[in-house]
Order: sequence, then C-alpha cells, then structure tokens
Amino acid sequence: MRQFNVFLFVRNNTKGDVVSATEAEIILELAIDRGALTFGEFRLSAGGTSSYYFDGRIVTLDPAGSYHVARAFLPMLRECGADAIAGPTLGADPIVAAVALLSHQDGDGASIPGLIVRKEAKEHGGKRAIEGTVVPGSRIAVVDDACSTGGSLFHAIDAVEDAGCEVVKVLAIIDRHQGGSAELRRRGYDFTALLEADADGNVRPVSRD
Repeated sequence: MRQFNVFLFVRNNTKGDVVSATEAEIILELAIDRGALTFGEFRLSAGGTSSYYFDGRIVTLDPAGSYHVARAFLPMLRECGADAIAGPTLGADPIVAAVALLSHQDGDGASIPGLIVRKEAKEHGGKRAIEGTVVPGSRIAVVDDACSTGGSLFHAIDAVEDAGCEVVKVLAIIDRHQGGSAELRRRGYDFTALLEADADGNVRPVSRD
C-alpha cells in the first residue's frame, strides 16, 4: 500500500492568513480515511496528468468533512469581511452550502450567504450566471475544492467581478502547485489553501504560528 508522507509546516502568504492546524490535520486525516486521496495516473480536468488524485467531493459531501472544511474557512471569511461566499459548480457547491449554514449557526457574526457560479449562463429565465442573491458592491470570497491551474477559480472570479462585486479572498481545500495559486497571487488575489501537495502526492496541512 502506498504510504502517505504527511507533514505539518508553516507558510505565510502575503496577507498573513492563518489556517487552523487542527482543522487542516483533521481534514487531511478524513481525506485519507475516506479514500479521497488515491494514487495512479490520472488525467486532470485542468489538463495534464498527476500521480495522485484528490476527490474533494468525497470530503465535502461527508458530514464530518463538510463540517471541518466550513470551520476552517469561516474564520477567514470573518477576518476579511466577506459578505458572501461563491464558487464554481460542482466542486464548490457543498463547501458554499456548509459555510453558509455554519455562519448562521455559530452566532459569531452576520450570516454569510452562498452563491453558485454556473459553468455558463442559463439560456432561459433570468439567464443568470450566478445562482443566489447577488448584491453589486458586495465583498465576496471565492472558493473551490482544489486549485490546479486555477481555471475554475478564475471563471468564478470573473463572474463575480462582472456582477459588480469585489473578490476579497480566494480559498481552496488543496493547492496542487500547478501554477494556479502563483497566478492568483501575481494578479493580486489573496489566496489560502488548507492543504498542499507536490507532484509525488506528499500532502501537507498549511499553517502558521
């Protein structure tokens, strides 16, 4: 059986955000336990191949996984003053719902509604590109289950900005380090991941003191 190399280390990003080491470690343990991390040769939706595959939906559709992902992300949304959380369908759907629900339950601040960004605008009804109540001028956090080249995240960011909102935070459960996170930061977006992985599938929780 393939052994996982699991590390806990410190990483500071440009904004100095913190990911709870406890939550990140729990999420990694859940991903391993539930079979969300597998090894082989996999073709990625963003293009190219990988020696490992992270199926974020196995984590985010698991009751415990959904809860701990929301617990990890919600404090960061509170800190950056996000008015809502948005993400590209399908990977972000359960994350957006979990964070919105927890924000209403925790009593530590205002409820944070969720928005779902469609792959393309509907051709009927209101022809919306974003599901949910979009308020122009809102401060939005954009989230996805994984960041590879960043294509899905940039699609969601473009939709949110086209709707007249400001993207104040970009989040992912795992950063594959395939160019997406570097490009997000190059363009000035504040990006944080809970986990990161190298090409060999070594997965690390991202934290700081």
